[in-house]
Amino acid sequence: MKKIIVSIFVVISMFFTYSVYATTTNVLDESAAGQLVEIKEKELKEIQDYNEAYGSEAYGFTAYMLNKVRLYSIPLCFIGVAVGAIWQYVIGIRKLDIHDRGLFLIIGFVTIFVICQVLPLVFAIVVKGFRN
Repeated sequence: MKKIIVSIFVVISMFFTYSVYATTTNVLDESAAGQLVEIKEKELKEIQDYNEAYGSEAYGFTAYMLNKVRLYSIPLCFIGVAVGAIWQYVIGIRKLDIHDRGLFLIIGFVTIFVICQVLPLVFAIVVKGFRN
């Protein structure tokens, strides 16, 4: 009985949550549009610089994407390590099965962090060093 009530509540809440009534349209103002164009031009210039540095469009774009992965992996991996530490040291003190999960999360996120930080360097060494 409880499962039926909970499932009905979830369906009703999803129905009311996702209903959107757009009565007005928001127009993008000129300063925001100008900022978007500046950001786009900056990123295209950065991709062009990578293309010139690596001598190929494919290698340049790959190096650009690896650099972005390197930058965005730092905060995400730190958040993952923090969650793993909370699971291991806060929740894991009372529940021993979760204690191991926290340790595995920490090890996994540190491994992902190291891979994301070293991969652009290895790519640059292999492409620039061994391609010629």
